Amino acid sequence: MNIRPAVVQEVHQLSELAYESKAYWGYSEAFMEACREDLTITEEQLASAHFFVIEEAGHIQGFIGLEQNALQQDKGLVTDLFIHPNAIGQGYGQALWHHMIAAAQKLGIQTLLVHSDPNAELFYMRMGARRIGEIASTVFPGRQLPLLEIRLESPAQEMQNNT
Repeated sequence: MNIRPAVVQEVHQLSELAYESKAYWGYSEAFMEACREDLTITEEQLASAHFFVIEEAGHIQGFIGLEQNALQQDKGLVTDLFIHPNAIGQGYGQALWHHMIAAAQKLGIQTLLVHSDPNAELFYMRMGARRIGEIASTVFPGRQLPLLEIRLESPAQEMQNNT
């Protein structure tokens, strides 16, 4: 298992992986097509956020995106977390999550938000997030998505707590 930053040449592959991962939950074709643009990873996104991919034997098994708030540097947003359908349940999501948390702490992020797919909410809660409300879907008017939050300790606080 190898985790590394995503590169621009992978935007198409990451977009396809995001689409396949979302489809894993059994959404209709019409629903998935409506989500396609929202699931498309762009070069601009890679340039403005931190994206990490997880590979096994040279094949990308998943990716995660982390965006730091430009005005409030201690706040961040998990923009994406997608695992290839054949790799779900094999620990890739957890590994990516822990890698992203460490990166967020190094950036000084203390609070992370997640706009969760309803099917992924339990995963995030197992990772320490808590539900703080709902947020409107960017694709479907009237559809509400779980809004989750996780509070992070800075590396210095973590070291103090471990002594």
